[in-house]
Amino acid sequence: MKITLALEELPMLLLGIFVFSRLDFAWWWFLVLFFTPDFGMLGYIFNNKTGAFIYNLFHHKGLALLIWFLGFYLQSEVFQLIGVILFSHAAFDRILGYGLKYEKGFKFTHLGEIGN
Repeated sequence: MKITLALEELPMLLLGIFVFSRLDFAWWWFLVLFFTPDFGMLGYIFNNKTGAFIYNLFHHKGLALLIWFLGFYLQSEVFQLIGVILFSHAAFDRILGYGLKYEKGFKFTHLGEIGN
């Protein structure tokens, strides 16, 4: 099943890369910003509940699409960039088996426990 999920997420990552290519930013922006959503892990400094909330917020594809569409509507490439980075990163994480977090702890995700 993990391979099936990874194969489902791969086209989404490729879509994110394609959408980024349509924006007027140099490619190095994609590479530099790609892992910035992982700063959401810093919420775990406070506790598991806050950590899960912030991490999930930064890895929620629905929110990423909402931000991208807002950028499209407002004709703001910065919002489109934020949306495409969040979307692409979330797809990449899911390819690797990192899902949205449960409040139980960082390694407990909707895709299963990390490390098992």
